[in-house]
Amino acid sequence: MNLEEIAANFRAQWGQVGTIALLIIAIIVALIAHKVLFKFLENWSRRSEMYFGHLLNEYLYQPTRYILILLAIVIISPALGIELDHVIGHILTVLLIAAVANLCIRIIGMIREILVKNYDVKAENNLHARKMFTQFRIIERLAVFLIVIFAIAIALMTFEKIREVGVSLLASAGIVGIIVGFAAQKSLGTILAGIQIAIAQPIRIDDVVVIEGEWGRVEEIMLTYVVLKLWDERRLIVPINYFLEKPFQNWTRTSTELIGTVFLFTDYSTPVEKLREEFNRILNETPLWDKRTAALQVTNATEKTIEIRMIASASNSGNSFDLRCLIREKMIQFLKKNYPNSLPHTRMELNPVAENKTAESISDLSIQQARG
Repeated sequence: MNLEEIAANFRAQWGQVGTIALLIIAIIVALIAHKVLFKFLENWSRRSEMYFGHLLNEYLYQPTRYILILLAIVIISPALGIELDHVIGHILTVLLIAAVANLCIRIIGMIREILVKNYDVKAENNLHARKMFTQFRIIERLAVFLIVIFAIAIALMTFEKIREVGVSLLASAGIVGIIVGFAAQKSLGTILAGIQIAIAQPIRIDDVVVIEGEWGRVEEIMLTYVVLKLWDERRLIVPINYFLEKPFQNWTRTSTELIGTVFLFTDYSTPVEKLREEFNRILNETPLWDKRTAALQVTNATEKTIEIRMIASASNSGNSFDLRCLIREKMIQFLKKNYPNSLPHTRMELNPVAENKTAESISDLSIQQARG
């Protein structure tokens, strides 16, 4: 005796109450099976010391429960007299497709969490971590996009009318393909640019970039645009094609270390060697300097001032900015306190001979006016 015969006998004895009872029993069996399955996975992850065992419950518990419940209802539906071609059957099928798509998306999210655990993008030297995380983020966005598209397409194809329309369009697929290709050219190009970013990686998550004079960090890389977090907490949204078509600065492309530059403009009488000693003292007293590079040089001379350039290395862009500000502030204080005459000033020289001649001319003019 198969399931349909058992259900038929049960319904014959109990009527609608029997149908509802069978449905409830199927759901209860699905829930028990789900509970047993995840209990097994929990014990297995604990024995094998899987550090991501808790992620199974966090990401897969709810989606799999919905799938098992829907599967139980779909399996028991023929025994209950529910055909999948009917409205209720279609609803169950569409819900099952949506549940499976949701499960796939949740699995991708779980993989992302595992990746974040293995690759710390917040670490000091995180180049490899940012490379892997950037690739996965773009692939994740693309995978979710494709899963949603396929789920919608499969759900629509369960309807007979839509399936017939799809078959009839096959004859004119060439024309439709050309039309859709022109219409979606820009969108598809943007998506392909996102894939190219993932492969070539001119930018990565947490990269420090300068675009159109704006300094910021790459906060999010989406399929069609990039979100930059600027230094003043603003967000700059940049089309992803920009990073393939226009030049920009990436300060952390191969490493986070930078060399900062500070300029001072002083008088010719400035004791450069004293400034060099003070510059080295400032660097040795601050943890912002990473002790790789330091130099103070006179790089230019004009008719009024000399240009002094100071360079110092730092481990990242934030430290480099703070170090440059510190050097500039301390050196100006040092000049003001010890060599105030070395600050830029304009010289004027009065010629005594010229002054005497001017006084004599004025005196002669006054005598002539008095005689007149």
